[in-house]
Amino acid sequence: MDVVKLVVELLVVIAAIFMGTRTSGIGLGVWGLVGVFVLVMFFGEAPGAAPVDAVFIVITVITAASVMQAAGGIDWMVSVAAKAIRSRPKSVVFLAPAMSFLFTVGAGTGNIFYPLLPVIYETSYSQNIRPERALSVSAVASQVGILCSPVSAATASMVVLLAPHGFDLGKLLLIMWPASVVGMFLASLFMMKHGKELDDDPEFQRRLAEGKVKPPEKAELKKLPWQATVSAAIFLFGVLVIVFFGLFENLRPLVPGADGKPTPLGVTTIIEMTMGVVAALIFVICRVKSSEVPKQSTFPAGIVGAIALFGIAWLANTFIAANQTLIVNGLGAMVQGSSAFVGALLFALALFLVAALTTSQSSATNAIVPIGLTIGLSASLIAGLWPAAMGIYTLPANGSQVATVAFDQTGSTHMGKFVVDHSFQLPNLIYIVSAMIVGTLLSFVVAT
Repeated sequence: MDVVKLVVELLVVIAAIFMGTRTSGIGLGVWGLVGVFVLVMFFGEAPGAAPVDAVFIVITVITAASVMQAAGGIDWMVSVAAKAIRSRPKSVVFLAPAMSFLFTVGAGTGNIFYPLLPVIYETSYSQNIRPERALSVSAVASQVGILCSPVSAATASMVVLLAPHGFDLGKLLLIMWPASVVGMFLASLFMMKHGKELDDDPEFQRRLAEGKVKPPEKAELKKLPWQATVSAAIFLFGVLVIVFFGLFENLRPLVPGADGKPTPLGVTTIIEMTMGVVAALIFVICRVKSSEVPKQSTFPAGIVGAIALFGIAWLANTFIAANQTLIVNGLGAMVQGSSAFVGALLFALALFLVAALTTSQSSATNAIVPIGLTIGLSASLIAGLWPAAMGIYTLPANGSQVATVAFDQTGSTHMGKFVVDHSFQLPNLIYIVSAMIVGTLLSFVVAT
């Protein structure tokens, strides 16, 4: 009977995720809340722990990032990245992904990638380099940066989930950064010669003959006010402060713990407070009008992400808490009855598939990581396998994929004829496999 109940409740969870994915955006969170309602009201389950810490991290980071954007800080980051890409145009396949990755890490949002699209396309085409090569890897890199950013929603979720197991932000970054750099380098290396040269590409030649491909216009970089540089510097300094305290626990302030004894302040609280101070400093120094902040593109996107995170994470927590014994006995026996390799592979596959269905690293993390912890996988191993969350690029349904294809007038970057044969698939899979291998090896070094 318990097994039947678990299966039915699992169907409720899957249905909620499916409906949320169809609705997209804020709908993911709304349908997650509907799922919680059904489990509590119709199945009599106790509500699981609401992901308050993760949501608060997202809200404070988005607030600071939006204030920075209102002051021109995002524009400054884009201008720096654009200059770096144009400085060595022949190396665009390596430089463009590197800049997309670094500034996503700094800003905590992949939205910074969109203004770089015309620069990457223009630089590639002007050098007669197939634009698909740089564009596809850069799109992947912009989302990889979210997994490596100390101020992204996905990282916030991961930190909150792993912290009770003695695995903090510093350890997570020590695994994700090297693993991701190796993964992106190999993806760029593979894409250097991928596809036909433009002179031999029939699709490009057809478009050229029909007059559909115009000479790329050089995207001019506008002169920015001093507030743009200062706001970006303040925000990035705040990110460095968070990374510093994440890496060096013994240097954090000591506060009374649950037992009354002095305990190092948690990274979650440090992120929330630091981002609040960052926003305040930008307000005061750069004289930003508060009425302009909600108008920035980062703000609504972040709020939507926070609501999606809240609904899906709460649903996952409720389901797992209600069926923890069965999950541990069932999946735990499956994992323990097989090799450690098979157990890790099953977890990575589940994370990959849920990410593909939800197109959200945060949602996949909140749905699958608690199950991995419940069945006995170590926090360090889970961190090493986290690149599987890049399954979000399996289907061509992500906004950044659509935008990237739209910017490539040559037609070299495409959505594919059979859904999964799109331009982003190969660089993404190369990243996932290589980053998981490196991450798994590092997980034995950066142990809990």
